[in-house]
Amino acid sequence: MNYPQYNPASDNRPLADEELNDLDELLAALHADGTMNIEALDGYLAGLLLTPGRNLAALPGADWLPVVWGGDAENPDDNAPFASGKQRKKVVMLVLRHLQSIATAWAQHPQGWEPIFSFADGEDEDTEYADAEDWAAGFLTAVDLAPNAWAPWFDGAETGPLLAPIAALGSPDGALAEGSAQDRDEASRTIPDAMLALWAIRQKS
Repeated sequence: MNYPQYNPASDNRPLADEELNDLDELLAALHADGTMNIEALDGYLAGLLLTPGRNLAALPGADWLPVVWGGDAENPDDNAPFASGKQRKKVVMLVLRHLQSIATAWAQHPQGWEPIFSFADGEDEDTEYADAEDWAAGFLTAVDLAPNAWAPWFDGAETGPLLAPIAALGSPDGALAEGSAQDRDEASRTIPDAMLALWAIRQKS
């Protein structure tokens, strides 16, 4: 199946909050194994943009877009897991716009960028815990598409510590898979600055 490629020069608008909610609901309604929620998608797209040594604009959309919904049906005439070709197209365009919005934020106003995490109330009303497990799992899905490219970064003296919280939160056997809410919160809150630091390193490489 043919999919559009990511074009960083396109003039697509960033997704409004209503459109993000729409995308989240569209993905949640798909009856397929491996469909990402909006948090995992956000992490996945961040990982795609950061993949060392790879130009995402040169990567065919078919190589990474179907991963978002767990893959396409074997029969090219079958729209599964989508209800129609129109619904598939809508999801694809929303995903591409969200991808571009992340790249634009990192390039133009990085301190204003926020990843999409889950938050849970603590024991008192003034406490709120961030949990980036789904986001980190999505990021690691992007890593799995290019493990050889990522290996030096996970092992690197500068980049390894920046990626450590993602591995700890997003891997089934990660160090924080069974961690306390406070430990997971502390690790989750390091991710935004870590991503911006990795983006700066990526631009220099």
